[in-house]
Amino acid sequence: MTKKEKNEALPRGRQAGVCLHITSLPGPFGIGEIGRHARDFVDAMVDMGLSVWQFLPTGPTAYGDSPYQPLSTFAGNELLIDVGELIAMGLLDETDVQELAVLPKDFVDYGRLIAIKNKALQKATARFAARTDPGLRTAFQEFVQKHDKSWLHDYALFRILKTQHGERPWPEWQPRYVHRDAAAIRELEVSTATEIDAIKISQFLFHLQWGQLRQYANGKGVSLFGDMPICIALDSADAWARPDILQIDADGRPAHVAGVPPDYFSIDGQLWGNPLYAWEAHAANGYRWWIERMRASVELADLVRIDHFRGFESYWSVPADSPTARHGRWEPGPGDAIFDALKNALGPLPIVAEDLGVITPAVEALRDRHKIPGMVVLQFDIARDDFDLSKVPENCVCYTGTHDNDTTLGWFRGSPNDIRSKDEIRRTRKATLRVTGGTARTIHTNLIKVAFASAAKVAIAPMQDFLGLGSEARINTPGTSRNNWRWRVGEKEITARVRRRVGKLVSASNRTN
Repeated sequence: MTKKEKNEALPRGRQAGVCLHITSLPGPFGIGEIGRHARDFVDAMVDMGLSVWQFLPTGPTAYGDSPYQPLSTFAGNELLIDVGELIAMGLLDETDVQELAVLPKDFVDYGRLIAIKNKALQKATARFAARTDPGLRTAFQEFVQKHDKSWLHDYALFRILKTQHGERPWPEWQPRYVHRDAAAIRELEVSTATEIDAIKISQFLFHLQWGQLRQYANGKGVSLFGDMPICIALDSADAWARPDILQIDADGRPAHVAGVPPDYFSIDGQLWGNPLYAWEAHAANGYRWWIERMRASVELADLVRIDHFRGFESYWSVPADSPTARHGRWEPGPGDAIFDALKNALGPLPIVAEDLGVITPAVEALRDRHKIPGMVVLQFDIARDDFDLSKVPENCVCYTGTHDNDTTLGWFRGSPNDIRSKDEIRRTRKATLRVTGGTARTIHTNLIKVAFASAAKVAIAPMQDFLGLGSEARINTPGTSRNNWRWRVGEKEITARVRRRVGKLVSASNRTN
């Protein structure tokens, strides 16, 4: 294996990056968006010498606002569409966004945001035909022709039906819609043609703006690093339109669901509840759905993290009526076959494996056979007795922490919601200070220095760590469903001083853009 082959998924040279979800960007309209403020953040990254921007999944969210339970694996989250860009296009007027402009700017208030922004988007899509030029309307038609059969039309129908059924999951809809009765679907298409077009226009606007953002970022030497949950939500357009690829019955009910078994961190395991894939069906058609899913992902990002990579080697199957994940069993995943199919169709895969937790030699072998980089998270590893920075591999992404971790300051100090004992927190502090050679006051910077000093081709810290923020800036606490995904960076927080300080860290580690 040559050095080039070994690292083919990762950018060239030693790279430094930042993890900041789109919703966390600053901006005047209640949520981070993919227009001007996203481009401004790219400019800030260039000033800091950072060249990899990692964000969370960008699909449309539902219950709990989690990007890891999207309503579609192909569609974009309409809430991320930049309102300022719509005003510039003439699709919205200043008076149309007054309610958005008074929403909080330091956190996302989803309860208020969703209805207000959807109302503004409805106005914009209704004006699309009359207020846009022929070239843009032609681009829209081409977008529809490209995606309609594979996902776009089904997504539009799904969103309309979900609204008509009070946002209930699709297995609870009227049986004719659960079973996709052809006559019922045709009737729906006729009666809701305007609404269908509006949803498709919103998706076009999202993908148009995203394409502009990616072009801008790449032009500045910044790679976009996306995220793909291995599982899809049962309550999603994908599951409704393609029940044949899942282990569910004709009524959309799973006999078994996804999770992970009990381990050191959880005596009952984790019961996710996602439907499991019918891997035999995927194999029978050459993993066509996965090929289309990966193709859509690499159209959005230069690099893609696949969450819960170990599920491709074997997955934990839990009876759907089980109250915990204790009573599951391991079932074989698709293994090499899916990656062979993806590479045959798409060429070298720009993916990173989320290979955290209890990983078996078989999972590591699968990852290594396909030259897929893994992950190292210092918050998980640095306090281990056998931790050795020199053993962090080159072919990986090294993090201070991820979106599921507390900020480095919060983790070091211990927060009110910390599941660790006081003794564990004390041991972690002692070990971290020993490895970093830092102080309690500067530990966030010290841990970034350790990540940047590693051999990993890419080293990433959350924006909260670059800013030295505590637990108040944590974006997600696994196992909870409240107050997640809300944190936003202040418009004036990424100061010239912050940019200089981060730039020095990057330069000192020889990871400059």
